[in-house]
Amino acid sequence: MKRHCLHCKGRMERKTAPFSLDRKGYHVSWDAIPAWVCTQCGEPYFEAREVDLIQKALAAMEREGAALVGAGPSAVKS
Repeated sequence: MKRHCLHCKGRMERKTAPFSLDRKGYHVSWDAIPAWVCTQCGEPYFEAREVDLIQKALAAMEREGAALVGAGPSAVKS
């Protein structure tokens, strides 16, 4: 089944694409997430599996960040 870009109708290929976002005071960036990438305009589309993994990673980072903030300055070792 051929896939076409929703923006420009170009042909999609299975490759990797960068993904980054700013959230709750921090910046997260991945260089190579599996995605469908348009050969014409470069727009990436991530499948549900990759979106789920990104969301799980962000949730884990939020939990760890909350634990670090909750631990206070004594948790930071020199």
